[in-house]
Amino acid sequence: MGALSALEETLENRWEALWARMFGRDPVELVDALRRECDSNAVVCRAGRVMVPNAYDVELAGPVHEELTRRGGRVGQVLTDRLARHAARHGYEWAGPLAVHVRRSAAEVPNGRYRVASSVMPHVSADAFLRVGAAGRT
Repeated sequence: MGALSALEETLENRWEALWARMFGRDPVELVDALRRECDSNAVVCRAGRVMVPNAYDVELAGPVHEELTRRGGRVGQVLTDRLARHAARHGYEWAGPLAVHVRRSAAEVPNGRYRVASSVMPHVSADAFLRVGAAGRT
């Protein structure tokens, strides 16, 4: 029974650390996960030009999502802002307008807290993105 109590206490401490990170200040753990997702999917198109996905999905475990919803849902905007700053620091270009969607997971997330995935929005083509960018510079 002692090992089970120790495991339970460890899990509880980690859960509380996650809450403190998410609600005491910026959601650091989620921001780091988004940065890793962005970096790992960066594609060098030509010298000096690095494209990254523009759509990010953050799936939260039920209790985490419920707490975020009660607090006004500002986390989505915070995550979007932090990811935009990260990309700017690295000189990344988005494959279209940046969107970070935060939602409750329909299935159990692997780590019990969140899952992050990225993609390029299907309705945004690279050619259209280049045309829009060129039109904005003229």
